[in-house]
Amino acid sequence: MPDERIPGKLIGAIVAVGSLAFIGILTETVMTVLFPQLMREFNVDTATVQWITTIYLLVVAATMPLSSYLNRRFKHRTLFLAAVALAVLGSLIMIVGHAFPVILIARVIQGMGSGVATPLMINIILEQSPKSKVGRLMGVGSLVITVAPAIGPTVGGAVSSILPWRAIFVIVIPIILLVSLPVGLKCVEQHRPTEEARLNSLQFVSIVLALCGLVMFLNQAGVAVSAAVSGGSATVSAVFAVVSLIVGLGALLFFGWSSKRSFSPLIRLGWLRDPMVLLHLIAYMLLPIVGIGFGYVITNVAQLSLGTSAFLSGALVLPGALIGAFFAPVGGMLYDRFGPVRPILGAFFAAICGPILLLVFSMRLTPVTLAGFYFIFGFGYSLGFSNIMTNALRNIAPQFMPDGNAVFNTCLQFGGAAGTALFSTILSVAQAGAGEEGSTTFRHATAVGGSWTFATMIGIVAIAICCLIAAFRIGVKRNSRL
Repeated sequence: MPDERIPGKLIGAIVAVGSLAFIGILTETVMTVLFPQLMREFNVDTATVQWITTIYLLVVAATMPLSSYLNRRFKHRTLFLAAVALAVLGSLIMIVGHAFPVILIARVIQGMGSGVATPLMINIILEQSPKSKVGRLMGVGSLVITVAPAIGPTVGGAVSSILPWRAIFVIVIPIILLVSLPVGLKCVEQHRPTEEARLNSLQFVSIVLALCGLVMFLNQAGVAVSAAVSGGSATVSAVFAVVSLIVGLGALLFFGWSSKRSFSPLIRLGWLRDPMVLLHLIAYMLLPIVGIGFGYVITNVAQLSLGTSAFLSGALVLPGALIGAFFAPVGGMLYDRFGPVRPILGAFFAAICGPILLLVFSMRLTPVTLAGFYFIFGFGYSLGFSNIMTNALRNIAPQFMPDGNAVFNTCLQFGGAAGTALFSTILSVAQAGAGEEGSTTFRHATAVGGSWTFATMIGIVAIAICCLIAAFRIGVKRNSRL
């Protein structure tokens, strides 16, 4: 009987590599809670400042399609060291940068580091964990990443109340160099040979154009709508949005077409012909729109509608995100024991109750109810989310798992980028023409925008649940034929 114990070095490798993704997401959520302050410091509006988050998520999404190639071509330790170097360089630029474009460049570099680290951690889990422990270890990996959104807003609010916001990047560099780096050098091991894989640069450019085009469409469509609502000129933004959509969809179609005909595609996509796996993928892309976008919505509604401080608005996210994140390994254990259906569907039927309650009470929210209803969502989301990818990859041939990992993580990050762009647009539209920040009309308009976002969240989660139900029905039919 094979040894099913979890090696200590595997846990160390997961923590070391996952901590780099953790730091990237931490700094992302730190910046999110500081948006009102950053808007004043850099003299930019809501639609512009959200690019600090969107561009990070977009770069992560654009880097992840390379993960299948990188996993086959380079050793795990080499990729780990590259992720460390990018994380440190990006943090250094954030410390010294005093112009908004420089801050965006730093976020690009940090996004590249997270784009290497996150799929590397998952590939290590899939390749090296005992089969009976895959669910719980994927839960541990999810824990490493999802704790960051839990403490990020609180850290951001705390830092801004006592120190300049750049201090957070001064703090993370020693953590990377004194904790992540030595643990990774000791624990990251190579359990498979590398290959002489070739990079299909044309396909890589096409997928980057596709992701950039689609996110730019969401952003510019929002700018156009906001301008039209406030009585300004929306022509330029509307044209840019249409062009971005055409470029994005065209590049995505070209990527799919060329992948089918390429001898050495950037990502092998044949496994997507399985409708059960495809439905899992759709749900896995939709849910981060809400999961990642929630941090932006909660902190901005708290500050701009309820009038809380940056510290308090960040603290409101902490209970739901932190406690929910620690249930990710529990969700993995439930998956290992009971299979996918009950743990996943039960988790998301619980999660959808959060935005439903937020919508019902949207015009009379208090900081306590805002945090409490988000707690419900965060608990269910963390309990079930990582299991979606785990279950899908278990239905893919082992040789295609790096490709599946690349696609799922790309969709995760794209969903997060799209969510931030979408919800910031909704709030901007609601706030258009509502007066100065802090006025009664502006606070009311933000509350209305919050109700619109909560309604949108309910629809997105409901669609994801329907996709998962359909996928499980296909699985039941297949099993009955065996």
